[in-house]
Amino acid sequence: MTEPQAAHDFNTVTELSGDDVTRQQIASACHRYTWAAGYCAGKDVLEVACGSGMGLGIIAGVARSLKAGDITPALVARAASHYGDRVSVSVMDAEALPFAAETLDVVILCEALYYLPRPERFVAECRRVLRPGGMALITNSNKDMPDFNPSPFAVTYHGVVELQSLLATHGFSTEFFGYWTYEAAPLWQRALIPVKKVVVASGLMPQTMQGKKLLKRLVFGRLEPMPAELSSEGHTYHPPAPLASGIADRRHRVVYCAAQRS
Repeated sequence: MTEPQAAHDFNTVTELSGDDVTRQQIASACHRYTWAAGYCAGKDVLEVACGSGMGLGIIAGVARSLKAGDITPALVARAASHYGDRVSVSVMDAEALPFAAETLDVVILCEALYYLPRPERFVAECRRVLRPGGMALITNSNKDMPDFNPSPFAVTYHGVVELQSLLATHGFSTEFFGYWTYEAAPLWQRALIPVKKVVVASGLMPQTMQGKKLLKRLVFGRLEPMPAELSSEGHTYHPPAPLASGIADRRHRVVYCAAQRS
């Protein structure tokens, strides 16, 4: 039997405000929310699995209305404490959204689909709560990369092929994009790829954010605190690369999916 999502402590595997992270982690977070914001101008928006809410400010800056939720009460409390009346944040199950049918324009889920015991229920809920033409925006770590390292709480990872199939079953048309290629990384980081593959394959990769932080400090040196609220200022935004549907992508670290409800 699949373990209930709420049984896990996602504080241990989630990038949280205040955590020591690399500059690339901050840049990646800014990129995915800036991309999502491009679909949210003047719209009624929901972010599911919002964590500590670091991306909510970017979305709130363009949306007509914004609500957010997470399954972990401690994370909801952190986000609500920071945003106050600016964003309504509540405990929320991604597989049973507390909204009436056809009341939202955009639903966002970043780096969390793989934690859901029944992702098909989330997609069905998106179809129910979205108005016709509404968008479900999903970002996923790319399982098809050769050095992919799964999270310890993950249930099922979806690449381009699996996401297209899952969303098509519920009447969504999809577009896919890729972010962060190895070619764009510094030469010394590219040289570490074979080492990472061996570490992942041998089961020696740390499973918690704390363990990964220690490893990153050894590899990258100085880390920076993840902001409580991200800002696009200071980050040059380049749109993610379009990807062919129905073909596994093995170049990009992150897959972006824009799914439109018929």
